Amino acid sequence: MKILLIYNPAAGNGSFKNSLDWIIKTVQEKGSYLIPYRTSTVKALQKMFHSIDLNSIDRIWIAGGDGTIHEVINALYKVEGDIPVGIFPVGTANDFAYYFQFPAEINKMVNLLLQDKFTYCDIGIANNHYFLNVASMGSLVDVSQKTDKKFKNILGLLAYYLKGAEELTHLKPVQVSISCQEKNFEDEIFFMLIMNGKSAGGFRKIAPYASLTDGLLDVYIFKKSPIYELLPLFIKIANGEHTASRYVDYFQTAEMTIKCAETVGTDMDGEKGFDYPLKVSVKPRKLKLITG
Repeated sequence: MKILLIYNPAAGNGSFKNSLDWIIKTVQEKGSYLIPYRTSTVKALQKMFHSIDLNSIDRIWIAGGDGTIHEVINALYKVEGDIPVGIFPVGTANDFAYYFQFPAEINKMVNLLLQDKFTYCDIGIANNHYFLNVASMGSLVDVSQKTDKKFKNILGLLAYYLKGAEELTHLKPVQVSISCQEKNFEDEIFFMLIMNGKSAGGFRKIAPYASLTDGLLDVYIFKKSPIYELLPLFIKIANGEHTASRYVDYFQTAEMTIKCAETVGTDMDGEKGFDYPLKVSVKPRKLKLITG
């Protein structure tokens, strides 16, 4: 078996690269062959996929956080690669991987990723670009983009929370229009999450009803509310109780369009998103993921 390992040396605390030689040795001892590729830029990643014979690759392993996985999957699908994918969740939040409760130990992950046990996962699409875990828009959604990488490596998830608290001072509602088969919505909101997985920004219960295999996206609209209601709302989010809030609209859909006349951030798996209108849908069972 030939495995392409794409790793981000800066992911999380940067310690994954210290295990690289051990991983190569273990894979070879199991009778397989591993090709390591160090990520640098999206452009270089795309060039690599165009230059390699993907028909000779049996599976792709990705070592990094949500952003790294997002970039690799999009680059892979641009060349129409359809190869089983495995994940080393070594980023800061690891929201997509959290759904599967993967072990933290590298040796256990290597053994798991060498197995032939797969889950066929849904993937979201926003303006012809794939997202695995979450697409979002409005205030606060670009916290991961704004958080300093060195700060993030030192403090982990706490860096996101501190940056989010800082951004609260700039929180302002925006007028949006949302249309889909299940709902038509036009009002002022603070932000919106379109979830494929269950976790976002380290909030593990933010989408308690979400499934990666149901062919649906879980949408959470956080409507304009008094500032003094925000802290109780974030406590509800941490406890997975926010769907009962009068300031939250929740529904599931397979396709929707979002319009917004204002310049407000969008985000996909922690990476910069796209301009409006946003056309969002789901591709059922698109990703063949090694899950043990």
